[in-house]
Amino acid sequence: MSTLAATAQTEREAGHDDGDLPIVRTRHPWRWVTGAIALVLVAQFAHGLITNPGWEWGTFAQYITAKSVLSALTVTLELTFWGTLLGFFLGIWLAVGRLSRNPVLRAISWTYVWAFRSIPLIVQLLFWFNLAYLYKTLSLGIPFGPEFARFQTNGVISGFTAAVIGLALHQAAYSAEIIRAGIISVDEGQWAAARSLGLPWRRQFFTIVAPQAMRGILPNAANEVISLFKGTSIVSTMAIAELFYQVQVIYGRNGRVVPLLMVATAWYILLTTVLSVIQFYIERHFSRGRSSRESRSASAKGGDRR
Repeated sequence: MSTLAATAQTEREAGHDDGDLPIVRTRHPWRWVTGAIALVLVAQFAHGLITNPGWEWGTFAQYITAKSVLSALTVTLELTFWGTLLGFFLGIWLAVGRLSRNPVLRAISWTYVWAFRSIPLIVQLLFWFNLAYLYKTLSLGIPFGPEFARFQTNGVISGFTAAVIGLALHQAAYSAEIIRAGIISVDEGQWAAARSLGLPWRRQFFTIVAPQAMRGILPNAANEVISLFKGTSIVSTMAIAELFYQVQVIYGRNGRVVPLLMVATAWYILLTTVLSVIQFYIERHFSRGRSSRESRSASAKGGDRR
């Protein structure tokens, strides 16, 4: 018998209950040392931000709400909105295709995801931006049949439209995998229970499976939206006046590189924070049932111990 077990047995034989033993708090001095070092580093960084004249906070304040910057910010938000909306809409159908029993749909969906995740985003954007090089005209009509209307490619696909198409198609590949992972994370017993109730397939999915799948989808989907919001800066290569491009134009004229980069950084941080807050409340909405179940389970376990 080990020394610890022997000591415990001796205490019980002497009539001492475990509850009578003193509770000694474990000390962690290195936690306080690490925390103090971190606070010193943060204070040094903040002091440098405030006192270093190289940051040029006056120039930052001049341009943070400049009309050209706010206009470019609007373009960035529009690119994010349309890229997210179209990307997730297409991603839903791709996820359905990946989960389909139809081998043709599975193959097409898998090939799409594989291709668009393999090709860098900047290459996709430049391809759509230069689509007129390959197809000077676009037409509507019956496949392999007569045409009803014909358009000039440059007249239909502008730089902004090309950026939206590239971002949406790229986003769809990642969205499809996020949605597919959320759906397959739902226990098969939930599907069986829904079928046993005799519910139509649509009600099975939207009332039982989808709310549970959303708990797995939302964190990754929110990360993708935030990444897309910051990734819109890549369309500056297409000379589209989004936030980062406009900042580059301004500091190319006045030479104030650092404060103008801080202008873009501040807006990215602010709007990313807003998106994170929205994510928090949406996740809390879909986790309400789970939280109540966990509370009931914890209460039941406490009752068993008593």
